[in-house]
Amino acid sequence: MTSSSVVCKPPVRRVAIFGGTHGNELSGVFLVKHWQENGAEIQRTGLEVKPFLTNPRAVKKCTRYIDCDLNRVFDSDNLGRPVVEDIPYEVRRAQEINHIFGPKGSDDAYDLIFDLHNTTSNMGGTLILENSRDDFTIQMLHYIKNALAPERCPVLLIEHPSLKYATTRSVAKHPVGVEVGPQPQGVVRADILDKMRKIVKHGLDFVQLFNEGKEFPPCTIEVFKIMEKVDYPRNKNDEVIAIIHPKLQDQDWQPLNNGDPLFLTLDGEVIAYKENCTVYPTFINEAAYYEKKQAFVKTVKIKLTAKHIRSSALDHSCS
Repeated sequence: MTSSSVVCKPPVRRVAIFGGTHGNELSGVFLVKHWQENGAEIQRTGLEVKPFLTNPRAVKKCTRYIDCDLNRVFDSDNLGRPVVEDIPYEVRRAQEINHIFGPKGSDDAYDLIFDLHNTTSNMGGTLILENSRDDFTIQMLHYIKNALAPERCPVLLIEHPSLKYATTRSVAKHPVGVEVGPQPQGVVRADILDKMRKIVKHGLDFVQLFNEGKEFPPCTIEVFKIMEKVDYPRNKNDEVIAIIHPKLQDQDWQPLNNGDPLFLTLDGEVIAYKENCTVYPTFINEAAYYEKKQAFVKTVKIKLTAKHIRSSALDHSCS
């Protein structure tokens, strides 16, 4: 490997850890509040790490949001909206977060944000990637996956031409979602919280190693790329008329093939998957997604390769 094939990346100096983007997802809420009181375990040499409660009003009420989903309003329209009296609370909050940690898309934005979420789905410790060409983040996810092995750590790629998420973490240059479940809304489980805590630890360890000059050779990771959201069967009144089939329930990341059962009506009718292409469903029966008309998300497996990287801070040949 010659030095010319190494991609130099600027050091990562400012990291935020968001909890409470959804106020009833309690692992991140508990961890961020703990780290605000005692942040020794998240501090790393040469790094500013800021734990931050993103939606305090929703946290106080232990509800997903007050007026609208904070994790969907970080687009230019909402971030640029005039602040008037009836502006939704989460839109105003998004503008405040963008001011503190952004502005989104600018050189002044935070380098990295870990956004901590829980799901009621059986997704385990999942990492969410927003950009398939982000070598730094792909290298970090590769490092975290290896550190957690043999425990599974799936990566969900939400890059899609028409599904626009506009997430809270997208303010940062390198946004990383941490989605850990299954955990009911408004409940904290020690095993789920511990899994989330380990993911953050390994992510921060990677950043410190990178900043100290460690080189990371080319790597390849398997990711689940989002393809389509699938709704529940509904009647003419738009009411759900079939529920997730028992054979699909809790089978996040498992292959779904033509003829496999998807839904079950209360009359006992089975509604099957009718496509020849194998997909890997996730966010199966997520409680928060009933209002979004989403029973699960279809994904396909792909591989992503990241280039050989090192920090430009300690290498004069990078400048």
